[in-house]
Amino acid sequence: MNEAQILLVTAASIAFLHTIMGPDHYVVFTAMGKARGWGLARTLRVTLFCGIGHVLSSVVIGAIGLLLGTQLASLIEIESMRGNLASWALLAFGLVYFAWGLKKAGRDHSHSHVHAHGEIVHDHQHDHHDEHAHVHSITPWAIFIILVLGPCEALIPLFMYPAAQQSSGLIVSVALVFGSVTLATMLAAVAITSVALDRVKVPATARRYAHAVAGASLALCGGAISFIGI
Repeated sequence: MNEAQILLVTAASIAFLHTIMGPDHYVVFTAMGKARGWGLARTLRVTLFCGIGHVLSSVVIGAIGLLLGTQLASLIEIESMRGNLASWALLAFGLVYFAWGLKKAGRDHSHSHVHAHGEIVHDHQHDHHDEHAHVHSITPWAIFIILVLGPCEALIPLFMYPAAQQSSGLIVSVALVFGSVTLATMLAAVAITSVALDRVKVPATARRYAHAVAGASLALCGGAISFIGI
């Protein structure tokens, strides 16, 4: 293989490893999909949407840096700062969602209200769906923002060789290969873990803690990135 082919194979390999070794690329979506009761198709759509934002953010920063002649070290430092911000944001969001999930699990979501009107007494069922609707609507956007903040750290160094060769075509090829493999790996990992979770039998009494478990999963991912650096 020539140098360009070796670079593209390297980009594909690093993209795969970068995605598999980062649980925030798939555990987040599997956990939230199960907690929210999304079907596999919807979970994959959300994954794809967030994944595109995740990859494009680094591509745009890298492209702007190359156009401005920014040093590689400076771009890597920017990506590192973004990574720290994203991991802490994921940790914070996970903890907040975990607390909300525990509160939700502790409530009686459907109960009767008795009303008396003179000699007429009646009751009706009441739930708290409207109270929680806003949480459900902002969750995908919160994950999207966190993933956009999160960098593809391995992508920037891959631009070094084609930039030195002043080959814009190879820069585009590296970005396309890296992005495509990253997205494909994310979708495959989410699909596999989602199907596997479907086969796990969860007692009915434990299902009300699904949101708390999802929040804990997000917090663990954020904590692992922040403190362990995975």
